[in-house]
Amino acid sequence: MVQGPDGPAGDARTEGSPAGRADPADRTAGPPAQALTSGGLARAAAGLGASDREFQGVLDRWGAPPLWDREPSFATLVHIILEQQVSLASAAAALRRLQDAIGHPEPESFLALDDDRLLRIGFSRQKRVYARDVASRLLDGRLDLTVLTELSDSEVRDRLMEVKGIGRWTADVYLLMVLLRPDIWPVGDRALVVALRELKGLGTDPDADGMRNLADAWRPWRSVAARILWHFYLNEVRPAAAP
Repeated sequence: MVQGPDGPAGDARTEGSPAGRADPADRTAGPPAQALTSGGLARAAAGLGASDREFQGVLDRWGAPPLWDREPSFATLVHIILEQQVSLASAAAALRRLQDAIGHPEPESFLALDDDRLLRIGFSRQKRVYARDVASRLLDGRLDLTVLTELSDSEVRDRLMEVKGIGRWTADVYLLMVLLRPDIWPVGDRALVVALRELKGLGTDPDADGMRNLADAWRPWRSVAARILWHFYLNEVRPAAAP
């Protein structure tokens, strides 16, 4: 896992059930929430700290978490796909090899790569299919990333999850880090599970329902709570686990 402008989203993550199923409480309609800014993140983090002593401890030790924003682009979606079920370091290495091969990833140049080249770069068979589907949809207009900024959280999920290989976790990471929505909770993220277990002294990993129940107290700032927990994970949990 690497801390940097792309930010953490867990050491390993999955798109399957039960973490990938929709939360009925998230089926919201209406206009999208205002995107987080660095200042808004700091203020919301302070508010969460005032009501949660463990969060306040993290903020006292490490300050407010970074925004960890990503650009709305094909390259970002490919990066998130590469992060599925592997470490961030492995995904970042594959992305660098892709950039070495074609420069900044664009749909046309990506589709020109054959299976063998993509395998050497680091794309499994499934991830080749997923990334090619994203590229094809962007080129023929079935997916328009500029439109997503105008949609509600649930509508964004629905659009993204039409793409092969994009499940709830990938859609939530896009909402949280690209669209900077303030109340997204990526239940299937392994780092969040571990961070919650350690910070709250739970003893065992919370399951998907447990994750949702714990996060209810942090609405409408669950994206900020996730960043505080990743901040804690990066600075305390992961270093303590290193050999």
